[in-house]
Amino acid sequence: MREDKKTIIVFSNDMDKVMAAFVIATGAAAMGDEVTMFFTFWGLNVLRDAKKKAYGKSFLEKMFGAMMPKGVEKLSLSKMNFLGIGPKLMKYMMKKKNVMMLPEMIKQAQELGIKMVACSMSMDVMGIKKEELIDGVEIGGVATYLGEASEAGVNLFI
Repeated sequence: MREDKKTIIVFSNDMDKVMAAFVIATGAAAMGDEVTMFFTFWGLNVLRDAKKKAYGKSFLEKMFGAMMPKGVEKLSLSKMNFLGIGPKLMKYMMKKKNVMMLPEMIKQAQELGIKMVACSMSMDVMGIKKEELIDGVEIGGVATYLGEASEAGVNLFI
């Protein structure tokens, strides 16, 4: 076990929870720790690039994809979402308080060398293709996560 290694499972696609995951991840990386973020199930929506499309999907995969948020700009809040007004208010307050927005946090995470892994099994179940994901994301299964987690001093589930 290494005290300078951290892993975070990002299961949620709630904007506030995802922000917390990236704040912790970038904070740890800025302190010199090695960080791996493993995105699974709803958390995969964070990695979906709104500008990218995937072809060759089945009808059900297309339907599933249409029902899920595509990218960080479409995420809702876990509390007080109020049909999308909550996230807009949160973004306004973040901008007013000079808090980094999620797209910037993701870019910073990549610049800090944080490894972002998309769960291959969840991608299959949810019909998400690699071509839809933001650049720099690795694909891995539970063995990938467990390998990283077994070495880490801190493992978080968000």
